[in-house]
Amino acid sequence: MKALITCSIVLMLSACSSVTIQPQKIAKLSAKPTYQDSRPFFMWGLVGEERVDVKKVCGDQSVLQMQSQQTATDGVLGLVTLGIYAPHTVKVWCDEQQAAGGML
Repeated sequence: MKALITCSIVLMLSACSSVTIQPQKIAKLSAKPTYQDSRPFFMWGLVGEERVDVKKVCGDQSVLQMQSQQTATDGVLGLVTLGIYAPHTVKVWCDEQQAAGGML
């Protein structure tokens, strides 16, 4: 019984989720994002609406990838608060080469 409980806790703590959106089909980016922020959600992520203005984030650069992710830290916060507070991390990648290429 203890093994089952331990496995369940480890599984819950290691469970992360992410949704990735790419305007153009490219290989999934794993480099440091241009923008990253934690956004609040509540009741296991069912309550809350957050928006990121990618025009403000990227300016004249095109958006390569956007991602909403429940990191391990987000998951622990949700677990500790029993799902009342369930933050998600938002990431945006801009085409920085486009800006550098346009300035030459």
